Amino acid sequence: MLGWNDWILSALAGVALKSVMVLGLAWLVAILLRRHSAARRSLVWTAAFAALLVLPIASLSLPGVPLPGSSGLLRPVTVFVTTVAASPARVATSGSTTVAAPVAGSARQADWRLWLVLLWPGGAALGLLQMLAGWIAVWRVRKEAKPLPGDIDDTVEILETRSGSMPMTFGWFRPAILLPADASQWTEERRRLVLLHELAHVRRGDAVTHLFARAALNLYWWNPLAWMAWREFVKERERAADDLVLAAGACASNYAGHLLDIARGLKSAPAAGWAAIAMARRSQLEGRLVALLESGVNRTPSRRASAWLAALAAVLIALPLAILHADDGVQVMPADVDATIRAAASAKNHQMLEDAAQASAAFLKYDLARKLLDASLAIRADVAGDRSVEYGIGLIKIGDLERSRNNLSDAEAFYTKAVSVLGNRPEAARPLIDLGTAALTRKEPGQALAYFQRAQAADPAHAGVAMMWMAMMGAQDHPQEAESLYRGALATEDPNSAEAATTMEVFANFLEKHGGTDEAVSLRGQASAVRKALGAHALVIRQASTADVYRVGSGVTPPSLIDKVEPEYSEEARAAKYQGTVVVVVEIGPDGIARNMKVTRGLGFGLDEKALQAISQWHFKPGSKDGEPVTVMAMIEVNFRLL
Repeated sequence: MLGWNDWILSALAGVALKSVMVLGLAWLVAILLRRHSAARRSLVWTAAFAALLVLPIASLSLPGVPLPGSSGLLRPVTVFVTTVAASPARVATSGSTTVAAPVAGSARQADWRLWLVLLWPGGAALGLLQMLAGWIAVWRVRKEAKPLPGDIDDTVEILETRSGSMPMTFGWFRPAILLPADASQWTEERRRLVLLHELAHVRRGDAVTHLFARAALNLYWWNPLAWMAWREFVKERERAADDLVLAAGACASNYAGHLLDIARGLKSAPAAGWAAIAMARRSQLEGRLVALLESGVNRTPSRRASAWLAALAAVLIALPLAILHADDGVQVMPADVDATIRAAASAKNHQMLEDAAQASAAFLKYDLARKLLDASLAIRADVAGDRSVEYGIGLIKIGDLERSRNNLSDAEAFYTKAVSVLGNRPEAARPLIDLGTAALTRKEPGQALAYFQRAQAADPAHAGVAMMWMAMMGAQDHPQEAESLYRGALATEDPNSAEAATTMEVFANFLEKHGGTDEAVSLRGQASAVRKALGAHALVIRQASTADVYRVGSGVTPPSLIDKVEPEYSEEARAAKYQGTVVVVVEIGPDGIARNMKVTRGLGFGLDEKALQAISQWHFKPGSKDGEPVTVMAMIEVNFRLL
């Protein structure tokens, strides 16, 4: 189970992975632009650091979107097969579930997790404090400096500082060029070249991008790629400024000589480099001199606005990346529910609570899941309003939870409220279909038909499912109309989708009753192929990671079933008179509990979820290796049959 510190640790891990992706992309683009000017490559690194600054804010505040195909796949290895029969009769359930308080981890576990959570931001805070100290130090130098006349640009303040200091540029809104007192002894040419170089930084807006890039470097202090990117950023920035000096008419060899003398004779304080741009760093001098003296180098400048456009482009690229998260299927419950709710409310992040609710429901902690979803709904209402699409989606999620624990009347109430909020928007289609199936269960065909027709009109993506239900309603009294609806549903649905497979199977049942045996066999074959192809993307509930998972053989004995909870029919499957087999691959741990469950062959109408709910409550005698209980992979078949 994860508490608030684990959630932050998980979020930081996601940001770390995305930062590596951003920096890797920047390296690739910089390599592709190696024959272009230093100014353009400088823009690449400026954009990369802007994206790095956006990533943590966007990743922690925006709702997540699962990355398709990122989950680990379990190989369907058969250890043993157990077949169960489920009664289609409705099982009465109480309206509430008692949930035990989550058990906190040990103090040692909490400590190391807390230290991991604090390590990254602690290092970043230290770096930002260094930046602040450097900024204050340079600001004091500027405040104490004496003004010097400048004949290059009257809009930039030129100041004299103490002797022996490196020429530098400092300031955002009122940039200044700081020259050492020794500058009064320079030749006129050296003074002019130094001022041209520093003025190039001012015109490029480098003082601002320097601080943003340095802040990003402090944030990702642990990442070697970030330090390498920083060196490239500084290198290309200085070369771009050098190119502007040459474009102003300076002789390359003379300028290179002055750079060398300045680097040898003057010192750059490390603290100043955290906030200001020093003219000549010895570590980069050799590369700059080679670039200055090399002929045929592309020295095309970029406009000052280009840096801001590059940063904006980087943000637009970073935002989609920020909302992606790895879909590893792992379900985790929050250890401290109230702290989780407070953290989500502060960040206005309903997705955080909904992920935790999904995990709690996987552990059959329905009351806990409901508490989380209620808090999520409040965030949706606060952010978007209680008549918004976002709010309607939140109502649907609560309805789904109540239906999963057979609180059907509560589920119907939430679906009804959601539909009243959503109106005829596409998001209303699915709850309208659920309301239709509920009406069928109550023997209210007229009301059910009205719901299905509304769903068909609201969203073309759900039109096929709605038509399938309408076909089932008229199958007995109006077979020709029903057949037309079935075929229309198949024409509307994606032929490779689970919905299409369900329609094929239901239509096959219809055809067998009306003399279409050959076509029914063909449809069943197509549905089976679709189900098999969808097996890699089927429902997964992973509840814990296991170091070693064994397969039967080579001294490993199989687990055996001790007791089981019979699966329940879903209301929609009962209304459709639907039956079939769900195949689930599980890991049975040393405690005899099935975990890391994955549906490898599923059914429609919510029966997959019912199978997983039942299996999660089964108890096994665990498999063993060398006489010791171990985790063993197993395959379970759950046969849903109408008795």
